[in-house]
Amino acid sequence: MPNPLPATRRLDAARDADVAEAVRLLRDGRLVAVPTETVYGLAADATNPEAVRRIFAAKGRPSNHPLIVHLGDPAWLDAWARDIPDAARRLAAAFWPGPLTLLLHRAAAAPDEVTGGRDTIGLRMPDHPVLLRVLRALSHGVAAPSANPYKRLSPTTADQVLAGLDGRIDAVLDGGPCAVGLESTIVDLTGDPPRILRAGPITRRQLEDALGVAVEFPGSHDAAVPGNVAVHYQPRTPLHVLATDTLRARLDAPPAGARIALLAHTPGLPAHGVALRIAMPHDKAGYARTLYDALHTADAAGVDAIWLERPPSDEDWRDVHDRLSRAAQSGG
Repeated sequence: MPNPLPATRRLDAARDADVAEAVRLLRDGRLVAVPTETVYGLAADATNPEAVRRIFAAKGRPSNHPLIVHLGDPAWLDAWARDIPDAARRLAAAFWPGPLTLLLHRAAAAPDEVTGGRDTIGLRMPDHPVLLRVLRALSHGVAAPSANPYKRLSPTTADQVLAGLDGRIDAVLDGGPCAVGLESTIVDLTGDPPRILRAGPITRRQLEDALGVAVEFPGSHDAAVPGNVAVHYQPRTPLHVLATDTLRARLDAPPAGARIALLAHTPGLPAHGVALRIAMPHDKAGYARTLYDALHTADAAGVDAIWLERPPSDEDWRDVHDRLSRAAQSGG
């Protein structure tokens, strides 16, 4: 195993030499945090079991948790999966590159370290020009879970990566803020009908429109896929997700001496005890893009608690509610 570096290098995605250095590090079995359209991923050469094991060590993540492999071209599907159904190719044609992960039967050559020893593998093609350059230069996939300590907030900037993993990984390739801001939708295509196993930016309606068949969206399941543990995406500061009326009542009479970070989309809420106020967007895309960054900001503000106004409950917001349900210590 390569000797770890004492500090994590920041590479600039706008510099060709830095992108080439990221490729070199990955070829050498090193760990590089890379930008995607969803969140920053902690990348290792997916064909190198030793490099993949370093991901788990850096994150403090259990080694039996499967990882998503990021591909540089839809044609790479056949190197990583077997018995690929027509539905997978149709969804890849419709949504790749983009925030959709396909759960398929693994190819024999896929390392156990990537799949957690399971017979399935998650595959996606990211919609980020810098990462696609890296992947195509490597000519094969990278395993890349979110670039944060296990169960902590996912990062959407290079600074957030460094705040969590500085000195534990070799480099971060700074490609600016992530455009989408929430992790990909995971759809299981190993059986019939297709099933959504993790809510994400690609909605059930979009999947059904592309496939022409119904897609299941169970409220709960026992499938082991990335990001589906009960406690995840957590800030260190206690997070409370509150209905608007409950939030208004608590702000009218906050705990004595408490310093609160307020994340709300309704204007004009009381400001008693509020040390930091972050206005959240009303539109789903803007809210998703802002959520993790706002939680990182609130978490770094030295407050006693984060109070977040519960967002709309439409199905298109299900990925937001999924992340908040795992991150929050209470609701109301």
